[in-house]
Amino acid sequence: MTKRSIRTYHLISLGCAKNLVDSESMAQLLNRQGYSPTESPEEAEFLIVNTCGFLNASRNEAIDILTDLASTKMPWQKLIAAGCMTELHRQEILDSVPGVDGLLGTRRWMDIVEVIKETDNKRRQIPYSYFPEVSTVGVDEKNTYRAAIQGGSAYLKIADGCRRACAYCLIPLIKGGLVSRPDERILEDARALEDRGINEIILIAQDLTDYGHDLGIKDGLPILLEKLVQAVPSIPWIRLMYTFPGYVTPRLVDLMTSEAQILPYLDMPLQHADPNILKSMRRPSDMTHVLDTLLGLRQRIPEVALRTTFIVGYPGEDDASFGKLLDFIKAAQFDHLGAFTYSFEPGSPAEPLGDPIPEDEKIARLETLMQVQAEISLKRNQAFIGKTMQVLVEGVDEENRISIGRSYRDAPEIDGLVVIEDLAPVEEFVQVQINSAITHDLIGRLAAHTDASQTAS
Repeated sequence: MTKRSIRTYHLISLGCAKNLVDSESMAQLLNRQGYSPTESPEEAEFLIVNTCGFLNASRNEAIDILTDLASTKMPWQKLIAAGCMTELHRQEILDSVPGVDGLLGTRRWMDIVEVIKETDNKRRQIPYSYFPEVSTVGVDEKNTYRAAIQGGSAYLKIADGCRRACAYCLIPLIKGGLVSRPDERILEDARALEDRGINEIILIAQDLTDYGHDLGIKDGLPILLEKLVQAVPSIPWIRLMYTFPGYVTPRLVDLMTSEAQILPYLDMPLQHADPNILKSMRRPSDMTHVLDTLLGLRQRIPEVALRTTFIVGYPGEDDASFGKLLDFIKAAQFDHLGAFTYSFEPGSPAEPLGDPIPEDEKIARLETLMQVQAEISLKRNQAFIGKTMQVLVEGVDEENRISIGRSYRDAPEIDGLVVIEDLAPVEEFVQVQINSAITHDLIGRLAAHTDASQTAS
């Protein structure tokens, strides 16, 4: 039997990088109050799972993990479900996982310490459920820095919530409306990351290009970036994740062109390319304008890396509309592309449309789409053979004498890698001569070490 370890916690973070930032902030609050993290759940007094609730598969994963923890926890251990899933599916958690002791919604993550204290109340006979009636994520961050460090990189959250009304999406119901962080708090966090020697800041939000709208700031992202490059001049890479069609403004493109720190990398989830499907999704539907924007960006910044995400099998998608999607992909020539089959989400605006397309048809379309993209990705990767690229090293395999890293073209976990056929210093930049390419990755050898102040090549 494991001995009880007082005032300890084990925190599991599921889902996206935005969730990871919330988990890191909760950990800061717990540490500040004298709680200590443990490597394994068996050692912890409090077991915390920061759930993802965006898709059915994510919710199933959360239920499985909570169930495993509940089935093995000792009488002195408390299990807390936090995060996105609890906002809309708290009863499902209570019904599926009888051993849960507390629930905390994503809008009040900053109250984790209070929730832990309530679950530890010996007189409590039922799970403690904490969901104050608030319309947005709280702005009282309790002096936590809103970043999650991963090796030499860090995700930095600049806003939470979303004011868009995409029909398939539950985020506005889960998170509430847009809440932009004051720029002074963001800059303070960025300086702290600079002090810690971070080489890459990845700015994240549900929609970066909407930053500042709730604060009355027009075109707020470029304004923030102008301040950011001044505040942290020694951080070589600043990467932008999650932009919205039609909101990549000339001022933002000018900054990507003139400021070496801002990587020539753009992630713009488009979701589809048929105007009728996009209208049903409540998304921007002028794809001629979108394509002109992407091709214009390539003309202005030839080295720019473009990433997007699409949904296949949305209600109403037929062979013709799917064909338009494939034609668009061929025209845009994305460097990286993620795609998913449509997930029917009760409670979303698209619920009345049902889920009419059979799952096997969705999967067949997904496979076709990814085959088309694989040819494009390989061709774009092959264009880098013979070139020297700046690479941020993330790991080494000493036995096989190889290193793994990323170029400016690759965001962590979702894009490709650069395989270096040499040993290289972890969390540092090196120059790599690219010798070959496969569908998603590049392969090369060390050319020379790079001064960390240099830009991506």
